[in-house]
Amino acid sequence: MDADPAQVQAVAGVAVGGTVAGLAAAPAVGAEAEEEITGNLSLRVNSTPVSVTVDNRTSLLDLLREHLELPGTKKGCDAGACGACTVLVDGRRANSCLTLAVRLQDADVVTIEGLAPEQDGELHPLQQAFIDQDAFQCGYRTPGQIMSGVGCIREGHTESPEEIREWMSGNLCRCGCYPKIVKAVEQTAAHGSKGR
Repeated sequence: MDADPAQVQAVAGVAVGGTVAGLAAAPAVGAEAEEEITGNLSLRVNSTPVSVTVDNRTSLLDLLREHLELPGTKKGCDAGACGACTVLVDGRRANSCLTLAVRLQDADVVTIEGLAPEQDGELHPLQQAFIDQDAFQCGYRTPGQIMSGVGCIREGHTESPEEIREWMSGNLCRCGCYPKIVKAVEQTAAHGSKGR
């Protein structure tokens, strides 16, 4: 059955015009709407108080990398599947790509840059263990692995290699240093470090 050229033209006009069955196009975003999509946020990042105004849709990952210029937290899958963006929020592990920044009012966030105190020049015990055990992967996902390892130790999930593997299973990389990462976590836990 051949389509009537007039009907085809009418449907094409509706598609190009942006109106379907009498629905009007969305109104333009004005200053009032702009205020509704931004929020003020005060939190601590690596022990430093931070106050920012951000779009309510901004992830913690984007706040850290784009607004606060802390590039150690990596953007991997941006869907919470790889763990490259792992940070500590109030002492617990969080995928920063899935965490809305505006939900962290008064939170305490620690990134790889804030893990070891700058003044003493020493690495965090888990960072040192990664060196000792040659547990580095490609380097891109290593910060997330270290932050997740610190969380794993703090949470007390280090009774066996199997338990460590289970609780670190949200951090993925093709480089495959997993046995050495487990040894680094074991080494740190064995020396009594609770992730400082």
